[in-house]
Amino acid sequence: MLVGFRRPPWWAIALTVAATVLFVRLGFWQLHRAEFKDDLLRRYAAAAVAAPQEFDLVALQPPPDAYPRVQVRGRYLANRTYLLDNPKHDDLGGVEVYVPFQPQGGDRLLLVDLGFLPGNGTAATPQLPPLPQDEQSLRGLYLPPPGHGIEMGGNALPRQTQWPKTTIYLDLDQVAGDLGDKLYPRVLALDADPSSIYVRVHALDFGDMPPARHRAYAFQWFSFAIAVVVILLALNRKRGSRRS
Repeated sequence: MLVGFRRPPWWAIALTVAATVLFVRLGFWQLHRAEFKDDLLRRYAAAAVAAPQEFDLVALQPPPDAYPRVQVRGRYLANRTYLLDNPKHDDLGGVEVYVPFQPQGGDRLLLVDLGFLPGNGTAATPQLPPLPQDEQSLRGLYLPPPGHGIEMGGNALPRQTQWPKTTIYLDLDQVAGDLGDKLYPRVLALDADPSSIYVRVHALDFGDMPPARHRAYAFQWFSFAIAVVVILLALNRKRGSRRS
């Protein structure tokens, strides 16, 4: 036993060991999650500058945890536009614009993310530029749809009778039902284009848990592990004898 400390009861030692092990394991789990997300960010950045591959190769079975850059030919369904009004680009009320696209030879529709249209600080929907009617060749990242939290108000798409339709979250199953057609499992986020009115700054959406947040939680759990040991020692420290 350490000099200056009395032996604590067995149950106190058992609880301290159990708590320390738990907190250390949680800390390392958070570090592993941070490293996993850092790896996703590295692969995402590499995909953005990779040579495009044919869409057919990954259309129905995209590689898990990978973001292939693809090229695809087809036509827009220009009269079927969806506006996502909760993107995080700015505070001016802009929208992310999605349009279904019929790939050449495809048996379903591909939802294309045209990019972000900045707002003007009012509730008015930004003016949408017309889409080309002829066949187009598109390039971009084949990404999972944007994540969403609680679906407040349920599916609002069937209640809207005019286009474009507005939603506060994007659910591919609901969009497919609204279109009456099947959709590919991911969306195409178009490459940046300096001549386009759309802002195309795509990034992985980790919600409120980016890698830095995981590391902060890891530090917190490791601190808890140290704290329980310090508390055990402090409670069992021998008091010095008082002088008369």
